[in-house]
Amino acid sequence: MSSGSERPAPDIRGAELLRCDKVTLAFGPKVVQTDLTFSVRRKSIFAVMGGSGSGKSTVLRALIGLLPPTAGSVLIEGEDLCAAEPTRRIEIGRRFGVLFQGGALWSSLTVGENVALPLQMLTELDSAAISELVRLKLALVGMGAAEAKLPAALSGGMRKRAGLARALALDPDILFFDEPSAGLDPITSRRLDELILELRDGLGATIIIVSHELPSLLGICDDGVFLDADAKTAIAHGAPRDLRDSSTHPTVHAFMQRSAPRSVFPGASSHVVG
Repeated sequence: MSSGSERPAPDIRGAELLRCDKVTLAFGPKVVQTDLTFSVRRKSIFAVMGGSGSGKSTVLRALIGLLPPTAGSVLIEGEDLCAAEPTRRIEIGRRFGVLFQGGALWSSLTVGENVALPLQMLTELDSAAISELVRLKLALVGMGAAEAKLPAALSGGMRKRAGLARALALDPDILFFDEPSAGLDPITSRRLDELILELRDGLGATIIIVSHELPSLLGICDDGVFLDADAKTAIAHGAPRDLRDSSTHPTVHAFMQRSAPRSVFPGASSHVVG
């Protein structure tokens, strides 16, 4: 991201909102991550980093409750997500908004219908109120003119924005983004990064981003964890910019030292493990 309009570093000293506590994730005998521990502070933009095959998307699935840990806990304000009763898990899940890779829009529904779907399924709002909220959410992501379009008529960046509008439908306070910049050209990717910053600043949302795209990681994330496929756990914690500038771990160094634009944030202190 360009350094032309630098923003001050956000205050990441808020209360702990989410904690991954000694989590092991496995598919049968195949262990993906073990003894994984990190915490996410309220109103931070937190990066889950690492190379291909390190388990980033698997960790995301655990954080949103789709994959129960083999061991350990995912805690939302101290409450164990997977141990909660089914009705309580639904209540907790309503605090989440998820932007999947590619947008994951229903191809047979218009953009407006896609955004309306969670409101129709999970609220008792009437059709007029839902229509008004759909227009509001689409306007928030700059997609007001696309309400009647089908996903096939949208560009990649527009599909991401439409998926983001749907993720915002229930006014979540935690947003999860799975590779939001993947497949986008640099200009579209930058615009999406700017939108993510606006959501954090304007809505006070806490944002967790799974990504290996350095421009986005360095440009908008103020904290994070680095996963390693060989160690099968986190080998570094801290702001991506700080990990790039100061990490001596060879895997982290090799990943973070690829060419990337200067971050819009001066960064926060990092703690390197191992």
